[in-house]
Amino acid sequence: MNKMAIAAVVLAVGAGGYFLSQQGTSVVKNDPMLDYVPADTLAFSGQLVPFPLKDYLYSIAGNYQAYDLDKMLSLDDSSSAQERFFISLYKQYMTVLPEPETLLSTYGLPDSIKSYFYTLGALPVMKVEISNPAAFWAELDRAEQESGLTHTMGKSGSVEYRGYTLTDVDEKEHAEIVFSVKDGWLTVTLNTSFNQPELLETALGEKKVDHPISETTMLQDIAKTHGFMQDSISFINHVELVKGLTSTDGNMLAKQMTKMIEIQGEDPFAEMKTPVCQTELNAIAANWPRSVMGLNSYSITRDESTIDAAVVLESNNQVILSALNKMRGFVPSFASNGHDNILSFSLGIDVNQLAPALNEVWKDLQTPQYQCAALAQMQSELSELNPAMLGMMTGMANGVKGISVTLADYKLTEKNGQASFEKLDALISVSAEKPMMLVDMMKPFYPPLAEVDLKDNGDPVDITPMLMLPPEFGVSAKLAIKGSHLVAYTGDRGTELADLMYKQSLESNGFFDLSVDYQKMFAPLVDMAEMSGEPMPEELLMLKDYDMRLQMSVDFTDKGLVIGSKVNSKASAK
Repeated sequence: MNKMAIAAVVLAVGAGGYFLSQQGTSVVKNDPMLDYVPADTLAFSGQLVPFPLKDYLYSIAGNYQAYDLDKMLSLDDSSSAQERFFISLYKQYMTVLPEPETLLSTYGLPDSIKSYFYTLGALPVMKVEISNPAAFWAELDRAEQESGLTHTMGKSGSVEYRGYTLTDVDEKEHAEIVFSVKDGWLTVTLNTSFNQPELLETALGEKKVDHPISETTMLQDIAKTHGFMQDSISFINHVELVKGLTSTDGNMLAKQMTKMIEIQGEDPFAEMKTPVCQTELNAIAANWPRSVMGLNSYSITRDESTIDAAVVLESNNQVILSALNKMRGFVPSFASNGHDNILSFSLGIDVNQLAPALNEVWKDLQTPQYQCAALAQMQSELSELNPAMLGMMTGMANGVKGISVTLADYKLTEKNGQASFEKLDALISVSAEKPMMLVDMMKPFYPPLAEVDLKDNGDPVDITPMLMLPPEFGVSAKLAIKGSHLVAYTGDRGTELADLMYKQSLESNGFFDLSVDYQKMFAPLVDMAEMSGEPMPEELLMLKDYDMRLQMSVDFTDKGLVIGSKVNSKASAK
């Protein structure tokens, strides 16, 4: 296992846990920690006001997979001390996760917490508020004793730190993961032989950076542009990443890369630093400048938490964004507005616009004709994927604006030794300008459909025989045209949803929506297995009490591609 990869994973997991936020007044302008974050940081995640960590941990208690960690993270005689150390830390974390009080006391964390993740060039830095440093050091001591890995003490400026080596003693270059505590803040970072000593001082909070993010309005602008709360902002800066790879001194990353190349004597990115590649790659980055993340809203108590967040891939390419917007189709209102369904999947896509829109994207990606070798090769390969043929393939679905599948409710039982539905409420819909024409086009391909006397007036017809399911399944289904929607449904709730579709006009209101209630999805399966006496996998048994709901969406706006995520979790009943 690559030791540098282990360290990167540890830092990424730690940083990823603190993307969340508490509502309140903006503190971006008055946050002293931002004086240590460079404006050219490649990535940033700031929890700028205290997050109610303890309450959040209670609200998700029990809603995770307690896998057999010994099987997942197996060790053998060839495992290094570094691997044993990090695996020991991870196992301990998973062990104490179900008990919020124990988790906080084990790591010396406060009930509410602030945190930051950013980079100094290529150097990752994570800072977390800590209330009991002795507890954190004791946890590292425990992992040392279990793994056999020992630390060395170092000092940068006035700050002492622990260093755990990540490289073998006979390797030419040296790298270690560093832990230090100063003024109530735990810092986790890396120290390598490529670093200037001053860089570690900056990472450990001994020196402020020359051009900090606090001197810009970057965070406020992200929040304002995308409607995020200012209290928690995250981003990846594509412009600075490309600048670092294509120049020798354009930013902190570029300067670090230049020094590393001088030591190693070989530049793996030499081709990207030619004038033509510099120009073209930076132009692409300017068109797709950042990936940003923020919160739309949140609510957290010990009993329940709801977090509504979004990730936006920002774009200034209005040609592509306009084309993608043309593809948007119809998504039913109940797909994403919190109706109490078990599973709902919707794809809103205007089939008439699909081929023309993709063709616009395809043409734009080939303009201008790149001279940079790597980009020219990509364009050459792309030219062979002409989307014009897609128009012929989508002709059969002319006028379609979207499809959806909804499982509203179900309950299983046993009849004559066979699994059966005691209850099934479900709906499948195809939304189109002329749904009856779709039915007529489908009849030659599915002859039984020709026997169905379907009227364009909303009246349902029984299509149970067409399903060819065993009678023991207990499924009875109907087909109807409800306005602009062809619907197949079963059960009372399915009927209710079909009638709701009748009231919805055909409009382009989305692209993709998915919602799922994990507990309602898996509980009937477990109950059925328990009734039958069949053994159940441990993972499925745990999902029965996984009291969590997820809503996810993908859409296009004039600002970029937006991925939305809303997670609701309730504390498991004791």
